[in-house]
Amino acid sequence: MMMVAACFTLTSFAQKAEFSNFHYEGNDVRFNKTIDPSNQYFNPILAGFYPDPSFCRVGDKFYLVNSSFAFFPGVPIFESDDLVNWTQIGHVLDRPSQLPLDGQGVSRGIFAPDIKYNPKNKTFYMITTSMRMGNFFVKTTDPHKGWSEPIPLPQIDGIDPSFFFDKDGSAYIVHNGPVDGGADYEGQRAIRIFRFDTKGDSIVGTYRQIVRGGTHVEARPIWIEGPHIYRIGKFYYLMCAEGGTGDWHSEVILRASVKSDPMDPASWEECPNNPILTQRTGLDPNRPDIVTSTGHADLLQDKQGNWWAVFLGCRAYEGPFYNTGRDTYMLPVTWKEGWPEILEKGKALPTVVDKQGLKPGGEVYTGNFSYTDRFDSQTLHQRWMFLRNPEMNRYEWGKGALIIQPSKADISQIAPVSAVFCRQQHTTFSAETEVAFLPKTSQDVAGMVLLQNENYNFVLGKTLLDGKPAVVLTRAERSKALIGSAFIGQNSQLKLKIEGDGRYYSFYYAENGNSWKPLAVGVDAVNLSTSRSGGFIGACIGLYATAQ
Repeated sequence: MMMVAACFTLTSFAQKAEFSNFHYEGNDVRFNKTIDPSNQYFNPILAGFYPDPSFCRVGDKFYLVNSSFAFFPGVPIFESDDLVNWTQIGHVLDRPSQLPLDGQGVSRGIFAPDIKYNPKNKTFYMITTSMRMGNFFVKTTDPHKGWSEPIPLPQIDGIDPSFFFDKDGSAYIVHNGPVDGGADYEGQRAIRIFRFDTKGDSIVGTYRQIVRGGTHVEARPIWIEGPHIYRIGKFYYLMCAEGGTGDWHSEVILRASVKSDPMDPASWEECPNNPILTQRTGLDPNRPDIVTSTGHADLLQDKQGNWWAVFLGCRAYEGPFYNTGRDTYMLPVTWKEGWPEILEKGKALPTVVDKQGLKPGGEVYTGNFSYTDRFDSQTLHQRWMFLRNPEMNRYEWGKGALIIQPSKADISQIAPVSAVFCRQQHTTFSAETEVAFLPKTSQDVAGMVLLQNENYNFVLGKTLLDGKPAVVLTRAERSKALIGSAFIGQNSQLKLKIEGDGRYYSFYYAENGNSWKPLAVGVDAVNLSTSRSGGFIGACIGLYATAQ
């Protein structure tokens, strides 16, 4: 597998920003609990911007993928022995030829990947929607060794495709699509199914519409999407998200006899207990550890015969607002009268879940944790992402610093900016760095960025103000405003720090090893929430440089 995280050498540039370290620390109240890591785990299992999870099992190993939108490399892929402790083994889309992102807004790019394993040909498949290329899949016999070039599926008109490989070798693709004959109301969608030829890597014939509108159609359901088909015992099960990605998000399920044709819409019956997962009604609004917007789930069975579901959810700090994006959660699945249930109606999603035989170790993606990156490895840690396809000759690491050559593009432009990003994974957190940079104009800035999208962000960095070196803070919510500034020495050793606590963030700087000085305290950061800004990502923290 090609590793984007390798050491590159800068082309000879006159100006550069040098980041000697980065430190992140999370301290959420919901995780200030003592658990037995061998028999209990925290929800979410992947904290921060890890939406739209899909997973599969092959023998004793589990594999999980998430949406990546306009970040590169795309589609992070994780491996686990126990479904709780995950190791990122790379990205499915790690070459520009697999993932062209030029001209893509932050929440464009890659939507809702689905990972499946076909035991008939011992091949992994990842299928997804690209806002630029349309629907496609890639495949491999070993996820550690890289994936094929994209194989396009132009017949699919819609999003969220998913594979189903039946026991007899038959294969299908289900997806969200337009309603035949046109929608009866806004938000009405359909689930379509195609046959798929695994030998020819191609769709066979035309689609059938198997769900029109969703479940409880008399209530005019919206955005039936994220479909998955499973064969379990005597039934095929079709599970879908419904209600949109906001507070009304849910998971619903239908089934059909294995003696029937899964492409026949008359074969499918609704679960009488739908939705089988939601947090939209019947809950105390003042409950601790609030999670909202649960849905977009996937199911699998472990070797012990237990069923599990992964799904997305959001840790709201106030009303509909959350800055951490859509996390990955997991719960055991129970069965009642032949129907699965992920969470009882009216029950709050638990933060601590029992699961025996866990194997803690490796990278930590949940709970309260901290890390420091000194950029002394020859490979850039996989927590770091680029926005769109990067110009790699602008980056260097591996010698105790991350060196970034500024580009002319700034964070407000849909262009290859010079920056690396990691996820804000906690509601209460701090992030700090030390940067050396010599700005030449007031348009030259190097430091930290908090990104939700091009029009909703913060930039904390060194620049020139009235011709003098200064540290400045700008806040963007459609328009950009300067909300903090301080003059500093030309050659000062400059440290920058951000502290977030729910909706409000504080920004600090320090010169030459002296104490932290506040630049702006208690700043409203609701602009980093998707409920305010729109889009699909969680807030990302960037090390960033731009110069004219």
